Amino acid sequence: MKTIGHCLPTTIGSMPHTSAREACDLLLRFTPEIPAWPQLPERTPLENMYAQYTELLPGAEVVAGKVQVDLGEAFQRDLERLYFDYVEGNVDRYLPSPERAAGLHATLDLLKTSGRQPLAAKGQITGPISLGLQVTDGNLKPLLYDDIAFDAVSKYLRLVARAMEKALGQVGRMSVIFLDEPYLHALGSALFSISRDQVVGGLEEVFGGVSCLKGIHCCGNTDWPVVLSTSLDILSFDAYRYAETLALYPGDLKRFLQRGGILAWGIVPADALLLQNENVPSLTAKLLDAMQLLAGKGVSREMLLNQCLITPSCGLGSLPIPAAERALGLLAGVSREMRARFFNGGEQ
Repeated sequence: MKTIGHCLPTTIGSMPHTSAREACDLLLRFTPEIPAWPQLPERTPLENMYAQYTELLPGAEVVAGKVQVDLGEAFQRDLERLYFDYVEGNVDRYLPSPERAAGLHATLDLLKTSGRQPLAAKGQITGPISLGLQVTDGNLKPLLYDDIAFDAVSKYLRLVARAMEKALGQVGRMSVIFLDEPYLHALGSALFSISRDQVVGGLEEVFGGVSCLKGIHCCGNTDWPVVLSTSLDILSFDAYRYAETLALYPGDLKRFLQRGGILAWGIVPADALLLQNENVPSLTAKLLDAMQLLAGKGVSREMLLNQCLITPSCGLGSLPIPAAERALGLLAGVSREMRARFFNGGEQ
């Protein structure tokens, strides 16, 4: 499989803009090798990370900004269609529409008309664990706790992921699909009852639908060995805050890297106040310190550099536009500094 790395920059997904073209132009400017299509939650509530990916989920409707699923007759009827499409591999209708993913369609159009073909085109969908915890039935019970409903969620997201991989493969030399899983931080928590089998089973169901590089983004702390036990190719994490917790599992990380895994280091904080106090040298130094922490525990420094992407710590959609643009500038700057130092005749 073709792969990526060498400290190239990409983003997590969301941007604060309401203009899809403006957001796309920025991302192509700052992350030209691996642009991610921008999610635009400020444009419409239908672009929040749960509504955006439940457009054709059986029984789903948006109620006061939240997604609920009616498990009655409509659910059963739509579920039959979902299972038919799942078995037959009918995926095209599951690509999010321009109404719910304006940035996706703007990115596809812009790359097609410009003739530009980036190294990789990145897409992202909300993962089954987070969506299963945040989308409820009519009694406000999370779908994760209903076996039939959660199976529908996982199979539905598999079709969405495959449709997105197919669309992005038409504009990039390869596709990358991330599952955005903020609620993986609840793994092992007393607040939510989530088993290891549920997590791994749900993630693998979605991963089974794609043949491209597949990643998981978790912006909090979690049970990293469970996540690394899946078939993911890219682990995206908040390196600004949580590099030390990931370093607690050097054995799991070594095995992940040895099988070709890539670490996406979220070293640029998605926080307006923190951004004010950072610059390219300070963030580069913080990244190198984090890598050294792992190298000191026996993780190959060469692998850490070669199998590395640079990202913000999370999506930038909650920031003011000037702060988001500053984050992109820092992101590009850190990537440029790392590549100049380690891959363009500098230190090896």
